[in-house]
Amino acid sequence: MKIFHDDNLERYKKIFEMLLEAIPSSVLLIDRDMHIVSANRNFLNKSKRSLSATIGRRLEEVFPPVILNHMDVTRRVRQVFDENEPTTGERMIYRAPGIPMRIYYYRILPFSWNGVVENAMFLMDDVTEQVRLSKEVHRVERHLASIVESANDIVLSTDMEGKILSWNNAAEKLSGYTPDEVNGHFFFEYFKRDHQGELKRIFSSIKKKKKPQMGEWDIITKNEDIIPASWVCSPMQDDRERIVGIVVIGRDLSERHKFETQLRQSQKLAALGVMAGGIAHEIRNPLAICSSASQFLIEDDIAPEFRKECAGKIHAGIRKASLIIENLLRFARPSARKDMIPVDILSILKETLSLIANQTRIQKIRIDSHFPQKSLIINSIENLLQQVFMNLFLNAFKAMPDGGTLSVSVEETSGEVLARVADTGHGIPEEDIDKIFDPFYTAFPEGKGTGLGLSVCYSIVKHYSGNIEVDSVAGKGSTFTVRLPLL
Repeated sequence: MKIFHDDNLERYKKIFEMLLEAIPSSVLLIDRDMHIVSANRNFLNKSKRSLSATIGRRLEEVFPPVILNHMDVTRRVRQVFDENEPTTGERMIYRAPGIPMRIYYYRILPFSWNGVVENAMFLMDDVTEQVRLSKEVHRVERHLASIVESANDIVLSTDMEGKILSWNNAAEKLSGYTPDEVNGHFFFEYFKRDHQGELKRIFSSIKKKKKPQMGEWDIITKNEDIIPASWVCSPMQDDRERIVGIVVIGRDLSERHKFETQLRQSQKLAALGVMAGGIAHEIRNPLAICSSASQFLIEDDIAPEFRKECAGKIHAGIRKASLIIENLLRFARPSARKDMIPVDILSILKETLSLIANQTRIQKIRIDSHFPQKSLIINSIENLLQQVFMNLFLNAFKAMPDGGTLSVSVEETSGEVLARVADTGHGIPEEDIDKIFDPFYTAFPEGKGTGLGLSVCYSIVKHYSGNIEVDSVAGKGSTFTVRLPLL
């Protein structure tokens, strides 16, 4: 029986040693006399000590006295022997010879047999990296918090339902609400009623599509002021890419709107000045002719042929002035939208090309057209759209006085129709590109153009929710692209 008991004891001893070696912590067993009776491999590796230089040694021979005294380790070990209770966890900074300083978290546990504490188990866990990472995380958190609080833009976060979780200084200054006042309230509550539904739909879309959404919605302040602002709402994801909330960034647009209003006003005044000068210049010429001719008509001894010639000049001058005024009215008010009907842009282009067929032969201009097979229907007024393309064709002719090629093509893309009119003429100088749609601007010699053709075209196309773009290289030609929405 004694052999059986010794065998079991030896077996348990081996199991105990195996457990000590498997534990990732550094482990020491200490007796009542403060001698080390056991040490696992982890402790020996961390402390750079051999087993023979550790077992049987006193605690102060293994740890520097300054650490033992500072951490009061000896008293804590005796307390475990006396009270048979583990100590609370403590942090210890330890530097073994030849290795950098490490930070350990240690506890002392009673190792008892039949209610008697035979040894104290000293457990140490190296938490150097955890402490370093924790400090780095805290530093990053403080840095990010500082960025958010220092930002001039509104930065806030909400949960999935739109309840406000955070609210930075800029949000407080703009709205007048403190973080405590908005915490737990819905973000939508601080907007106009007609904007609340749109915001709710956007939040719902973010949850489904996981994509940012943008918009401009007026926020209502604590003083019930209405402030225009632009907003970007983005999904906030965790490390598993699950959406856990929504980040909202807003910018006060009040100053920008004031600036834009001032800019539009100055542009209107500038355009009015240009237009007034253009009108004066263009109408003064026919009026001068009419005035001179009318003075001759006053004379009694004027020949019938000359009288007829003067009357014809007066009539031509009045017609020219009338045409200028008509074009100005079209530039200001192209037509009412209610007059628009579905038309086939291909039919309009083909008909307009047939009208200039004779002129192309005279000027030795070759027509190169590329049209799709199917009809492309848009909302427009046929004669005004024809006027747009006729003006573009005639401008191309003026740019090719010695002949060339007029290319006309149409394509469909993304719900739009693109009609391109390209010439091989002298092109437009780069410094003049931004002026070509201005009223009364013309690059042609005096008397060869009124400077209203392209401005009228631009006004008509814009009225139909379209756009005109130009690409030109001086000496090589120009391409005008008319974009119009398809039905």
